[in-house]
Amino acid sequence: MKILFAASESVPFVKTGGLADVVGALAPVLAKEGHDVRVIIPQFSAIPQEYLQQMTHVCDFEVQLGWRRQYCGIEMIKKDGVTWYFMDNKYYFGRPYIYGMGGDEYERFGFFCRGALNMLPLIGFQPDVIHAHDWQSGMIPALLKIQYAHLPFYANIKTVFTIHNLQYQGIFGIREVQDILGLGDSLWTDDKLECFGCANFMKAALVYTDLITTVSPSYAEEIQTAYYGERLDGLLRARNKELFGVLNGIDMNEYDPATDKRIPVNYSLDKPEGKAECKKKLQEELGLEVNPDKLMIGMVGRLSNQKGLDLVDYVISDIMRLDVQLVVLGMGEGRYFNLFSWAETEYKGRVAARFTMDHTLAHKIYAGTDVFLMPSQFEPCGLSQMIAMRYGTIPIVRETGGLRDTVLSYNEFNGEGNGFTFFNYNAHDMLHTIERASEYYRNHADIWKTLQKRGMSGDYSWNHSAREYLKLYESLFQSKKAEKPAGDEPNPVVVDI
Repeated sequence: MKILFAASESVPFVKTGGLADVVGALAPVLAKEGHDVRVIIPQFSAIPQEYLQQMTHVCDFEVQLGWRRQYCGIEMIKKDGVTWYFMDNKYYFGRPYIYGMGGDEYERFGFFCRGALNMLPLIGFQPDVIHAHDWQSGMIPALLKIQYAHLPFYANIKTVFTIHNLQYQGIFGIREVQDILGLGDSLWTDDKLECFGCANFMKAALVYTDLITTVSPSYAEEIQTAYYGERLDGLLRARNKELFGVLNGIDMNEYDPATDKRIPVNYSLDKPEGKAECKKKLQEELGLEVNPDKLMIGMVGRLSNQKGLDLVDYVISDIMRLDVQLVVLGMGEGRYFNLFSWAETEYKGRVAARFTMDHTLAHKIYAGTDVFLMPSQFEPCGLSQMIAMRYGTIPIVRETGGLRDTVLSYNEFNGEGNGFTFFNYNAHDMLHTIERASEYYRNHADIWKTLQKRGMSGDYSWNHSAREYLKLYESLFQSKKAEKPAGDEPNPVVVDI
């Protein structure tokens, strides 16, 4: 199959969150299966110079945005069997930030969506499927159906849209979006593009895409309820038959304690001794008491309410009474910067917080801590709990979204499980679960080692997920094969909409 991924970020080029990990890992796995996989992302100024130097120019053209005609250049890198395209426009993407500060996000990503469609005939690539990710590419399925489907080149292209986090929807004024994308008044009704008096890129995708996916089966169910649905639950229930949850994976090569160059000592399932040394080195680096008997809790991620940090805030004194060590790495809300800065001073030698994006330190925390805490309010999938288990670090999670799909609470009666979980979004439920984990760490070494082995031996690769996505892609054509045009690559045509 010929597949185009459209996303706002992808490792190794630019990353702010899990979206980049998904795009950067899934595309090469599909390519290894023999499919022609290509990816289009903006050429942000944050892309390292080493990749900018490798890019070759493919084409350039102008994109019509209302009364404006904006330059759009397409650069290319071939890597890991995938062709990566980068959309070049310094005005929109050459800024010192990725998202959210300019007040014209609708224009930046409206340009991206229009440019991604317009480039296809110019580069001679007619995909079977365009797989768009999150709101930044949400207008691609809508524009394709509304403005492009009557053109022979685009007529048989199908779309899949993946919700990575329903909380971020791309909500803007109708007149502004209408102006730049040329969308007539008749489209702004509640069954099409209008959403509570606004334009909503996420809703546009959900209405017009052929299939909807989310990043875990549980999250696919949760977002059809009012609590998790972010005011789009009614639409998602209406499209229930086209909604699928496909669990994310992780890069098993990058996150491999046996070969990871970012951790001080390598170890494996067969030779686990190095994990204790990683813990010692981490304690030394962060200025914590060097003591192998102290339960060391790790947290890596965005510092926000979504990650359940308000629960930690509420009972942090009770947690520290358990005589544990706490390590936190991340950036986010000032409230939690203040919380963990205070905790570092209050519990000197027992709490360490680093407010930065440091991939090397993240790997050291995965390898050096004993448990990994993720008490998320909601979690579409979560990669950190899978990475932690890969390193023999036992997860403590709330049963929501992908956390529920990947972590099974240890059952003392039948011996099943690979971590510790709690259900209610309640600080004392979380505290009780931490206490339970601490009890097993201190007094049941045999069970603790069993849980570590189960985590390290789990298959968190993208192989299963890639097969699920391929089944979904193929399902779009099972009754349409006769309509597919025969022949080689299409002749380039000029598209000016």
